[in-house]
Amino acid sequence: MKSYVGIDVHQDKCHATVQDEDGTLVKQGELVNSPSGFEDFFDGVDDAKVAIEAGDAWQPVYDWLDEEGFDVKLAHPYKTRIIAEVKIKTDCRDSEALADLVRANLIPEVYVPCDERRELRSIVKHRGKLVMERTKYKNRIRAELRKRGIGTEGVSLWAKSGASWLRELGISQVIDFLEVIGTLNGRILKLEKEIKEIAGDMKEARILMTIQGVSYYSALTIIAEIVTVERFPNSEKLCSYAGLVPSVKQSGTKVVHGQIRGGRPLLRWILIQSAWNHVNNANSHITRFYKRLERKKPKQLAIIATARKLLKTIYWMLKLEEPFYPEGYDPRKSR
Repeated sequence: MKSYVGIDVHQDKCHATVQDEDGTLVKQGELVNSPSGFEDFFDGVDDAKVAIEAGDAWQPVYDWLDEEGFDVKLAHPYKTRIIAEVKIKTDCRDSEALADLVRANLIPEVYVPCDERRELRSIVKHRGKLVMERTKYKNRIRAELRKRGIGTEGVSLWAKSGASWLRELGISQVIDFLEVIGTLNGRILKLEKEIKEIAGDMKEARILMTIQGVSYYSALTIIAEIVTVERFPNSEKLCSYAGLVPSVKQSGTKVVHGQIRGGRPLLRWILIQSAWNHVNNANSHITRFYKRLERKKPKQLAIIATARKLLKTIYWMLKLEEPFYPEGYDPRKSR
């Protein structure tokens, strides 16, 4: 008889529930988040469909279950909770709710990339986190200077001359922050060299770097976030995945477009940055699209729409394995 398992995953421990086809509780308990813990709990559980929520600690559990041959589903946390609230009327704990949902075939799945693309995501995200940390310390330095009424006009703070000027001020907090920034710079530089090497060896990255304004880091971040365009039936679905499609509220014949929301924050951010870089440095159909919008819309709305158009272009570039055409893709002139 087939079993249905829900696992509530945490850093050190998991809580799991096993049900049979009728929803009867077969087994429930807490287990250590490790291969030995999984082996102990799943001893005697053979033909099972398993659901776990996507979170910080999902990968070891998912990989072990997948290697052992279980049919494992990675559930979208937010969508899972909405469905559980609507469909499940009992006061279930998380693992029981997941077991109920996987038994009813109601799990909203999250796409699981292959190991290579997971590692790629990890590298670009780590670089992004280090850059964010560096920005925090730069802001702290600025705050210390403002507190003391020290102006910075004409000083390039983050150049070598600026760092020397900051040290000469003799402010201990600023000197400490500079040391941290120096360490972060070293780590970021090391990661950027690794990212550049990966991008040079990757066909998709080389294609994206034909877009003026898309660097090797931007290209690799886009690829890491998308994983593969083949999982998106059209470019609109990809834009929705990135969070570049405005929300729509409709009442009768009245349609109101609202703010963009959801999606992949890192992918949306890198696309907007790439769109800015492109429209400021290139003369293309993307740039002309932005210029037209800029005349009648606020710049921020215009650049979001331009990032969406850029992503649609990227979709077809990757789909057709074609470089960027400044005047737009013309199949008669390609190849």
